[in-house]
Amino acid sequence: MTPEEGAHAAETAGAVVTADGLLVLPGVIDVHTHTRLATDERPDRFYQDSLAAAYGGTTTFLTFNTTATRAEAPPSLTEGIRRWKAATDHDSAIDYGLSPVIDGTLDDPVAELPGMVDQGIPTAKAFMVYDFRLADAKLFEAMRTMATAGGMLQVHCEDPVIVDAAVADALHRGNTSPRYHATTRPRLAEAIATARAMAFAEAADAPVYVVHLSSEGALEAVRSAKARGVRACAETCPHYLTYTDDRYANPDDAEVAKVVISPPLRTANDRSALWTGLADGSLALVGTDHVPDRAAVEKRIDGVSFDQISNGAPGIETLLSVVWSEGVGRNRITPERLVDVLATTPARLFGLARKGSIEVGKDADLVLFDPNVKRAIRASDLHHTSDYTPYEGLEVQGAVRSVFVRGRPVIRDRAFVGQRGYGRFAERRLA
Repeated sequence: MTPEEGAHAAETAGAVVTADGLLVLPGVIDVHTHTRLATDERPDRFYQDSLAAAYGGTTTFLTFNTTATRAEAPPSLTEGIRRWKAATDHDSAIDYGLSPVIDGTLDDPVAELPGMVDQGIPTAKAFMVYDFRLADAKLFEAMRTMATAGGMLQVHCEDPVIVDAAVADALHRGNTSPRYHATTRPRLAEAIATARAMAFAEAADAPVYVVHLSSEGALEAVRSAKARGVRACAETCPHYLTYTDDRYANPDDAEVAKVVISPPLRTANDRSALWTGLADGSLALVGTDHVPDRAAVEKRIDGVSFDQISNGAPGIETLLSVVWSEGVGRNRITPERLVDVLATTPARLFGLARKGSIEVGKDADLVLFDPNVKRAIRASDLHHTSDYTPYEGLEVQGAVRSVFVRGRPVIRDRAFVGQRGYGRFAERRLA
C-alpha cells in the first residue's frame, strides 16, 4: 500500500489497525475440541476455553459433546444437542459450533441424523472403540445416512478387537502403569481400522473424515482410498507433529499420564510421514483434540491403572504457535500451506462459508501474528481450564498479537478486550 493509499484508507475506515512487522492471517478454525460444559463447581469452564482459543489465534472452534461420565450421557442424540446448545448459549468469546457424538448405546441414534443435519449441524463423530462405539453395521449405516442427508461422518479409527485384547493381556500381567496405554494401542490397530472405514465409505459412496490420524500406516490407507476416488479426508494433531513415543519412557508416571492420548504418540518415522502428508495434501488439516482435563482430577494420574486414565490433553491455545514453529519454522510447510490447513480447508470441509480466508464478503476474522518472537510455552502463561500443557518448556517461534472476530477486536496487544457471549453458534451447510 502506498502512503497515499494508506492515508485514504485511514480517512474512510471506521478504525485503522497498525500491523507493521506482523503477519495478517485469517482466523484459525479448530474443528476438533472436547471443551467441557459449565458446572456449579466451575461455572466459567466453557467460556474460559473459548477465551484460551482466542488468545491462541483461533476465532472459531467446533466441539464434541462427549460427557465426563456415562451417567451424564443424554437419552438421545436430539436431546444431547438440545442440552448442549442450552448450556453454551451466550457463553463463548468467539464463534463456535457442534459436532455431536453418535453414542452406540442409544436405541437408534442413526435415525436422528437427518434431523440433526437439517438443524445446521452437518457433521458428527462415531467411534470404532470404547463401550459406546458404533458396531460395523451401524457405522456403515451412519455413513450412508449422513451422505444422503448432506452431512459427513467423522470417525475415530482404532480396531477394538486388537485394542481390547491387548488391554486385557496387559492387565492380566499386572502391567498397569500409564506407559502401557501406548503399547496396547499399536499402530496396526489404527491402520486396520482406518482401512476398514475407507472401505465402508467407498461401499456407501459417502464422505468420511478420519480424526486425529497418528501413523504412517493409517495415512497410507487414506491415500489409497483417495486414489480410488473415495471422498476421504483426514486430520492430524499438533502433538503427533511435535513429539514421539519416547515421551512414554519417562520414569515419572505422572508425566507419562499427561500424554495418555488416543491414539498414542508414535515413532519419529510416523511424525515425518505426517509432515509429508500435510505438505502434499494427503492430510487435510490440523485439529487439536483439545481435552481440558486437570492432572489430578479428571486425569486421575496418581496410582490408577492406565485403562482408567482419562484420554486426551489440552491444546486449544497453542495450535497456531506450535504448527507455525514446528512447520514453517522448520521448513516443513510454507506459510501459505499453514493458512490452508488451519483456516481455509477447515472452513471449506465443515461448512463455515463465511470463514477461513480474508476476502470481501467473509467475516473479518483476523489474526495479527508476530513470526519473530521466541518463547517457551508454559502452563502458567496459558488460559485454558486444564492445569498443565503437554508442550511445557517447548521453545517456539511466533506469537499472536491481536485477534478480531467478525471485525471486532477480541485480543488486542495480547490482552483480552472482547466480551463473554459475543461468540455466535455457527449453523453450517456442507458444500
